Amino acid sequence: MSRLLVLLVVALLLGACAGHKPRQQPSTAPGPAPATTVPETSLPQSMRYREARDGGPDAPAVDVSTLVEPTPKAEARARYGNKSPYSVLGKTYRVMPDARNYVERGIASWYGNKFHGYMTSSLEPYDMYQFSAAHKTLPLPSYVRVTNLENGKSVVVRVNDRGPFHENRLIDLSYAAAVRIGVWPKGTGMVEVRLLDGSSPEPKPLRAVPAVESHSRVYVQLGAFADQGNADRIVQRIARIGLGRADIVTTRIDSRAIHRVRIGPLDSVEVADALVVRLEKLGFGMPRVAIED
Repeated sequence: MSRLLVLLVVALLLGACAGHKPRQQPSTAPGPAPATTVPETSLPQSMRYREARDGGPDAPAVDVSTLVEPTPKAEARARYGNKSPYSVLGKTYRVMPDARNYVERGIASWYGNKFHGYMTSSLEPYDMYQFSAAHKTLPLPSYVRVTNLENGKSVVVRVNDRGPFHENRLIDLSYAAAVRIGVWPKGTGMVEVRLLDGSSPEPKPLRAVPAVESHSRVYVQLGAFADQGNADRIVQRIARIGLGRADIVTTRIDSRAIHRVRIGPLDSVEVADALVVRLEKLGFGMPRVAIED
């Protein structure tokens, strides 16, 4: 009986030791995204990412100044991410059938740690330390030079993702690309986006100049009208509300006169964003932020 009691005590002690084994602490390194049974691009936003808010790395693992920009080359269109048309947040977009000679000015934003390691629209993993970008309508992949119009800095990026789906944003840069041209940590910047197809010499990039010498300005455009009477009524309405002065800029497209109503130049992208929100609440539809010289 005493031997049986001894064996029972030993067994209980061994069980207690096993039950109180210290737990391994989870790693705090970014690492790859958790595995799922389906691509996370098919999951709702609330379930797709491990972090609720985006931002830069807590401690940058890479010196962005040492990174090499991609070399533009001809690539076949990706199997994923080129569906056209496609819809996001109730709005429909069409992928360009031919992007040759594409050049556009607008506002760049950036995305970082929240999306690091997750799939892009082309089902390539997003790496915030690569020079890449998201665009709503360029074919995937594409190569473009993005030039910051406020300081003249530029970077070549490979477009392999869709976005940004903010109404007044032209391109979403990776963290590395945003750092390279000074859009990070500011958040946004006025840029020129120019397609590079690798088949012909690239136009000379804009000369780097101090921001105070930049001639680019930000405006809010309320509409473009073939009938000048409609443009005049918008200008008069803006004056009655007291939102400042709205001007009419007339251009000719295919021998037709188009009258654009705009407010500006404004002091910053942030001021333009705030004005757009106010105009929408006042019933002015969906005003557009435009970058012009």
